[in-house]
Amino acid sequence: MMLLLQAAPLLLLVALLLSGRAGPVPAVLAALLASLPAVVATLDAPTLPFLAEETLRGAFLALKPIAVVMGGLLFHAAVSGRGGAAAPADPAPRRIFVASLLMGGFMESVTGFAVGAVFALSAIRGMGLRGAPAGAMALLSLTLVPWGGLGPGTSLGAALTGLPAQQVAALTAWPNAAWLLLMGPVLWRLCSAAGVAVPAREKAVQMGVLLAMSGILLASHALFPFEVAGILATGIPLLAMLYRLDPPRGAEGWRRAFRSLAPYLLLTAALLLARSWTTAPAWTPYADLPGFPITHVAVVLWLVAGGLMLHRAEPLARGRTALARGLRPALAMLLYVVLARWMAGAGIAGALAQAAAEGLGPAAPYAVPVLGLASGIVTGSNVGSNAALMPVQAALGQAAGLPPLLAPALHNFSGAAGAGMSFAGTAMICGLLADGARPAQIWRLLAPSLAGVVLLGWAMVALLG
Repeated sequence: MMLLLQAAPLLLLVALLLSGRAGPVPAVLAALLASLPAVVATLDAPTLPFLAEETLRGAFLALKPIAVVMGGLLFHAAVSGRGGAAAPADPAPRRIFVASLLMGGFMESVTGFAVGAVFALSAIRGMGLRGAPAGAMALLSLTLVPWGGLGPGTSLGAALTGLPAQQVAALTAWPNAAWLLLMGPVLWRLCSAAGVAVPAREKAVQMGVLLAMSGILLASHALFPFEVAGILATGIPLLAMLYRLDPPRGAEGWRRAFRSLAPYLLLTAALLLARSWTTAPAWTPYADLPGFPITHVAVVLWLVAGGLMLHRAEPLARGRTALARGLRPALAMLLYVVLARWMAGAGIAGALAQAAAEGLGPAAPYAVPVLGLASGIVTGSNVGSNAALMPVQAALGQAAGLPPLLAPALHNFSGAAGAGMSFAGTAMICGLLADGARPAQIWRLLAPSLAGVVLLGWAMVALLG
């Protein structure tokens, strides 16, 4: 009975979203109300002070992704139409591939917090695509979340389990590299749903690029700090594909290409420089939560975007329009993070995970990727997923006799994959689409991707466990 009460908020949330009867914000409000009885029954402390404290903690945690998404919208408004013509209206399969998996993936690796999906969606909409297929294409940019924003979630998870972050990231890269290869068929399915045919020759080219991305991702961990692996895996193929799509012609063509790339190079350099300042002052209202340093991705995004915006016509009007697009997604993200904090802080998430592990007995190791995927979908970020369940997953792996790195790495992979298709992420994309697309429609299109996460996780357990 207790487990049913604890699971009720998530069951209600999923039912409402899949039914299409409620949008992301009404659904999470209903889940918050349904979680109150479970919090009261589970918590061994006064309820009202707990709810107030965890709501404030959730607001603090949500401030980071909200600020990053708003900064990403501002940056996009500052660079859109700069240095050349707008994106072609023709939804060519290669341009969709570049926008979704390469350009969006690169921006996610640099900034994190689903900004890559914002950029990918803008480019895809510029090709005339709309609805759930466009939203699902944009979410494919979130396939390297463990390295997104230079890997804060991976660093946090490694610290919580007392393991070297470089080794956790290196093992995470193996299932993630295999998952990248599945993104080709998934994208072709989305193209078909959008009425775009992908010729066999183009499929072969795209699979070749995905193989290169996977190879770079795996090799990077032996040569460089793990934080830059996502940038290398997406940035090198992105430059090559952009050159193939629109090769510069003559001196003026190269100047135009440089003007188009300059803002992205500036942002990348600024973020890497900020990352090198390891002792930067930070706002840390909670000792057990990651602080908000002045070098945070959000701060750098706002500064760079603001500087670029000053060189555009009507910067204030352009900025207001960009930020207004993010209000509804920001509200959804805030509410989902608060729900995650209530459930994690009260011990509900841990209790559900432990009950699932105990009920499975010898098959408990195979619960690790499933629980990881679920935690990412609920929390909406790799940071939140690792903070909520990575210690539980590590203990589960240890009790089951798995190698010390395996369960944390699998959780890091599956939780990050779930975060890329989370309640909050799909709510944000649907809010930006603003054309009636619902999360349930997007999840149906991405079902093969979700299944791939679980199957690859099970394969890792079978091979290494």
